Amino acid sequence: MESEYSQLKEYMDQSSKTVAVTGAGISYLYGMSRLKQSVGRLNAGRIFSASYVRKNPEEFYKVMKDSFLDATFVKGPSTVHKQLAELERQGKIYGIVTQNLDCLHTIAGSQNVVEFQGSFRDNICTDCGSRYFDYQVWNRGHMPRCSKCGAPLMPTAFCRDFRATADASSDNMKKAADMISEADLVLVIGTTGFRSSEYLSRMKAGTKLVQINPSETQFDRMADLNIRADAAKALDAVLHG
Repeated sequence: MESEYSQLKEYMDQSSKTVAVTGAGISYLYGMSRLKQSVGRLNAGRIFSASYVRKNPEEFYKVMKDSFLDATFVKGPSTVHKQLAELERQGKIYGIVTQNLDCLHTIAGSQNVVEFQGSFRDNICTDCGSRYFDYQVWNRGHMPRCSKCGAPLMPTAFCRDFRATADASSDNMKKAADMISEADLVLVIGTTGFRSSEYLSRMKAGTKLVQINPSETQFDRMADLNIRADAAKALDAVLHG
């Protein structure tokens, strides 16, 4: 394993632009699996609609709290989130592309983050459609509401009722693909590759891909280096090796 850590460090030292791609594996075990459990008794197509949230704001808030908010605002970022933020601060990572909605990269201190599915820092009013770009609206212990009309807010990632949400999704994926297209080293950490074909297809020739994941994934065949270890150990070796 030490030789793999050394190879990773060498790749990063030689890279002029390293981008990390992250998934639920770097967060606490709440993510989408907890979300699915929370809405299992409900019709997902119903709860993730503006009309449902307007009529049942407290039910929606409870689902968000159980699925995301407690982990985000009570547990906070994991070791890997903090390590990636430090690597960015040191100039060893250019940016992060993540499928996660939890804002934990931003809370940990990362500056250049693309959340291609959206996140809790992009919200929309379920009535008038006003946008609120602030994840802290969810850190007040109650359902956030629009300052203009008083209707409840919901993350654009969960709302399909407004054209603005579809536009946001498209813009986020374009930003992710653009960032990947500039990289000469891509670190895939804690993800099995959800929607990866939409951004990894933009990797330029010669770009190296390193996967850090204890389990096998679809990236095994394309990775220049597979590190079967906890990401925190691998990144610690880069930071302090």
